[in-house]
Amino acid sequence: MTRHPLFQPLRLGSLTLPNRIVMPPMTRSRASQPGDEANELMAAYYAQRASAGLIVSEGTYIAPLGKGYAWTPGIHTPGQVAGWRKVTEAVHAAGGRIFAQLWHVGRLSHVSLLGGRQPVSSSPIQAAGVNVFIAAEDGGTPGFVQASAPRALTVAEIGEIVEQYRVAARNAMAAGFDGVELHGANGYLVNQFIDSNANTRTDDYGGSLENRLRFLDEVTRALIGGTGDASRVGVRLAPLTTLNGCIDDHPQTTYLAAAKQLGSLGIGYIHIAEADWEDAPVMPLEFKWKLRETFPGMLIYAGRYTSERAREAIAAGWADLIAFGRPFIANPDLPERLRTDAPLAPHDRDTLFGGGARGLTDYPALADSEA
Repeated sequence: MTRHPLFQPLRLGSLTLPNRIVMPPMTRSRASQPGDEANELMAAYYAQRASAGLIVSEGTYIAPLGKGYAWTPGIHTPGQVAGWRKVTEAVHAAGGRIFAQLWHVGRLSHVSLLGGRQPVSSSPIQAAGVNVFIAAEDGGTPGFVQASAPRALTVAEIGEIVEQYRVAARNAMAAGFDGVELHGANGYLVNQFIDSNANTRTDDYGGSLENRLRFLDEVTRALIGGTGDASRVGVRLAPLTTLNGCIDDHPQTTYLAAAKQLGSLGIGYIHIAEADWEDAPVMPLEFKWKLRETFPGMLIYAGRYTSERAREAIAAGWADLIAFGRPFIANPDLPERLRTDAPLAPHDRDTLFGGGARGLTDYPALADSEA
């Protein structure tokens, strides 16, 4: 097992990752209220999973208009930075490494989450049929509602958001994170600029592929400036998933161009989110090899990977690391379970969003469950 590709160390900039297993970002909606601040419960949750080669935090919104779900943490106030410092200190004390995923949801929000303000996007296109998680105003049961109709950002506002990303990166480093990951996938704001069917702009941020990639380029440069080190920046992309209503007419062409652009900036990694639902479209192997040839940095893949599929991907050479999402929820010591081929515990769907320790920190490690 020590020769298993998943358990070989890897250098990511100045970091040494002890294995190729990544805990990817997963929204759990347990930030302290008021203030949307990370807390001791979240610190315990991440520290339990510190044996991952790399942890990427749940999506962390960079500014008030970037919020899209109830009880998600931010990173734009002093209290939020202090809250995240509790998390990073706990993870580092447990021997782990953690990046902050920086998040602006754009149109995937609701006026009740934004103090009555309208969500913003590249274009005034509502994400029809897409729901977001909100708290009940009367103290009742929280739930999912249709995302509100957005308005298009002005060019001046786009520049302000780019600066908000720069500040968020600085805040992440001040909070003790080892780096940052830009959420450019799953239909959120960056994705709303990239994909052709979500962007109807006629200015420098719309129309041509070069223009649709401009926001991604500017934000990534801001994150490099905010961290001071391109190797401490990753970007998550979802080339073929069409999630949350973002669809591109020529996705392979678009995302190979994005990978080339990001490679020229020298970032540490691209994190590819493959479709992970039942009967989901399969990302062609040929496309994965084209990404490998195009992007000089590390490539992380996420999407229903098993230990065997992960081994094959890394051994083949088109992937450097593999992210395991849902398995990390109920298996805090997932690397050890994968190393020993132990059974994986199932997670409780009813405790994914909101609540307390139940369904977050009460899943036992393998040794404890066997005892």
